[in-house]
Amino acid sequence: MGILISPELFGSSALSEVLTPLKSILTTETISYVGLIYTVFLAGLDMNIDTILRGRKKATSIAIAGVLIPMLCGGIIYALALKMYKGPPEYWANYDTPKAYMFWTLILSVTGFPMVSHILADLKLLYTGLGRVTLTTAMISDFYNWVMFAMLVPFAINGGSAIYAVVSTIVYVLFCFVVIRPYLVEIIVRKTNQNEWNNNELLIVVMGAYASAAVTDLLGTHPVVGALVYGIMIPRGKFTHLLIEKSEDFGVVYLAPLFFGSCGIRLRAIYVIKTQGLGLVLFILLLSILPKILSTVIATQFYGMPVLDGVSIGLLMNTKGILPILMLNSAWDKQILSVESFSILTIAVLVMTMMVPLIINAIYKPRKLYKQNKLKTLQNLKAEAELRILACVHNPRQATGMINILEACHSTKLPPLRVFALQLVELTGHTASLFVSHANQHNQQQSGGEQALTKAQQDLESITNIFQTYAAINENSKVETIAAASSYSTIHEDIYNLSQEKQANLILLPYHKQSNIEGILETANTAFQEINRNVMRDAPCTVGIFVDRGLASLFKVNLRVVMVFIGGPDDREALAVAWRMSKHQGVQLSVVRILMFGEAAEIDVISHVENHGLLSVVVDSEKQRELDDEYVSAFRLQAVSNEDSIKYSEKEVRSRDDIPEVLHEVDQIGYDLYILGEGGGRNCLILTELMKWTDCPELGVIGDIVASNNFGSSSSLLIIQQYGFGGMVFENGNTTQKPNEVVPSNIEDGPVFVEVEWHQ
Repeated sequence: MGILISPELFGSSALSEVLTPLKSILTTETISYVGLIYTVFLAGLDMNIDTILRGRKKATSIAIAGVLIPMLCGGIIYALALKMYKGPPEYWANYDTPKAYMFWTLILSVTGFPMVSHILADLKLLYTGLGRVTLTTAMISDFYNWVMFAMLVPFAINGGSAIYAVVSTIVYVLFCFVVIRPYLVEIIVRKTNQNEWNNNELLIVVMGAYASAAVTDLLGTHPVVGALVYGIMIPRGKFTHLLIEKSEDFGVVYLAPLFFGSCGIRLRAIYVIKTQGLGLVLFILLLSILPKILSTVIATQFYGMPVLDGVSIGLLMNTKGILPILMLNSAWDKQILSVESFSILTIAVLVMTMMVPLIINAIYKPRKLYKQNKLKTLQNLKAEAELRILACVHNPRQATGMINILEACHSTKLPPLRVFALQLVELTGHTASLFVSHANQHNQQQSGGEQALTKAQQDLESITNIFQTYAAINENSKVETIAAASSYSTIHEDIYNLSQEKQANLILLPYHKQSNIEGILETANTAFQEINRNVMRDAPCTVGIFVDRGLASLFKVNLRVVMVFIGGPDDREALAVAWRMSKHQGVQLSVVRILMFGEAAEIDVISHVENHGLLSVVVDSEKQRELDDEYVSAFRLQAVSNEDSIKYSEKEVRSRDDIPEVLHEVDQIGYDLYILGEGGGRNCLILTELMKWTDCPELGVIGDIVASNNFGSSSSLLIIQQYGFGGMVFENGNTTQKPNEVVPSNIEDGPVFVEVEWHQ
């Protein structure tokens, strides 16, 4: 906006004086500094000192290289720019100073952590191996940048006398952390635990940032340094979330843009292009981008990372935030940088920040790196292969129910079970919530005091403990606990990326309803249903939806499981899951195959004839029936004949009304768990007609009937959709068969970085 009303566009006309009168500009800049200080205060809240000081060697090394190498290259680039600038040499001699070199090099070394975290979240890279390394590296780099700003810029502005300002600021920071912070943490934790905060008290806390800014200003350093220190002092947790929720809009949405607008008014891009030429400007822009990429590529090579990852991290490290704009403003006010240098660096900051997401999205696509093929199903999983499950939960209650399913899938007769427990967190707050969710630290206390946790943090801690207990009890098990924070409308993409990176065979999702004390299923959150549907639309592996009606633990009772088999790829995959569970000594499995005759055996031609043709539909139905008979025969031969705990029976269905009767007959036996296929590939006319009346089509016809409160069952359900061949498409409540076009390929390993992991 500042660029649009700048004098460069309107010259010295009357309109320019109306749009940007001197008095209003001074007033706007004064007010904008209120928003600037608050924005930097939020940046301090985002920083986690424990992570910075105890950062992994890889992230720390990349961060140091990403700061030092660009600084060294920055000096060379600035010297080259001075040689190439057009104009009288005596004019450029005024800007050939150590102060100018210092500002230029510092600006090129900056990485904006808040901007990086938002870009990673928007591109769904936050929970990939690249995202984890980049996020930690960006935080460490941003912290180093702020330290250098506080320590070096005073010398560039005030010369040798700045030593007193720097020393006094260091003393003030130590005083804040050693003396003030313990009392501040104690007060905040006590009042937060007792829920005693009101708006007036929150305002007093926020005003502390401005008081700290005033102190550092009096000491001779920039006011924002005090705001940053104050933000780092505040303990993370429930209070931080409350503070941001109450005050973020006022400071960031309304006041901070005024600061950026005032920078835009100073920009002289057109003038620089006219006087220096577009070629020179673009050349310097390119040189300004390269040092970060070069430094990260060099650093990542020492850790054996692919060159593409190094380039991607380097591009992301080029993302700038508010700090370089602040430096440019200081250099402008003190006339340290020329108009040309100021404008080129400002353009560079804008171009880097805007172009990086587009470039990363084009060159780094995790879905292309982790290729799939149709044989990646549980039905085709070899007996000696490791089963890898991505168990998604929203809260600890769902985690407890999910554990019981995992127990059934694990047996001493089978290879180790690899579980990736993923907490799904709705992203509503500032970057801090992103990082807290990403960090996945089991110990959420901050140094200096134990802070009340946010609801998401409390849930994560409980979920971590639940899965930790499971890993400790089960032999040869391995568990990783992760959290994904994103908007619910796009969080399925995070699930896709994680399942691909972890090479999961099965994604387990919780049903959007939960059982109350009377055993009736009630809606917990309608957004959960949409998440499940989004995942099932294009999941990179088999998907299961778990309807929990209080499934008991296998450590306490034996589990009676029934698998209702009608036909199709989903039912074959569901039978594969049931077959695996039957190997557990505490599971008693009954397979009931429903055979269709007469009216019930009619093929659904109308729904598919337009896409596939009549002959194709008939042939496909016959092929599916052959595959069903073949797999069921193999199951009966290998499992039923050799295991006393497995039973097999058949039921005949001749009309639509027979289906509920058969299901009621099965339910009267009192099974603990139904394992059902969602229903893709059946091509059955009566089931297609019944699907139109389902409340939850993601469960399929049979699953929707059994899960209905009117059906009266007390059993839990596990609904299975086979990857590649099975599944349904959900569209405005109607369902059609999912297309089968999937490009076959091989699975390739990708980088995996684990925050919480237990081995037994």
